[in-house]
Amino acid sequence: MTETGDKSNVVKLRSPRPCPVCAKKSAPDFHPFCSKHCADVDLNRWLKGAYAIPAVEPPDDWDEAAARDDGEDR
Repeated sequence: MTETGDKSNVVKLRSPRPCPVCAKKSAPDFHPFCSKHCADVDLNRWLKGAYAIPAVEPPDDWDEAAARDDGEDR
């Protein structure tokens, strides 16, 4: 096997898809993004919490056992 840097026989594993940030064609070096800039934009969104799923948490004094007892038919 020679290491000439010839990539003509390399099989691409990922098909190009739109960049999730700007919708341009993704680049193999930054997959799934089109550039380092878009990859950094996405990382910044993760770090700021923009991708967080909102959740409704029960109050601190909520007791699961008491809630089950209250819901039983008498």
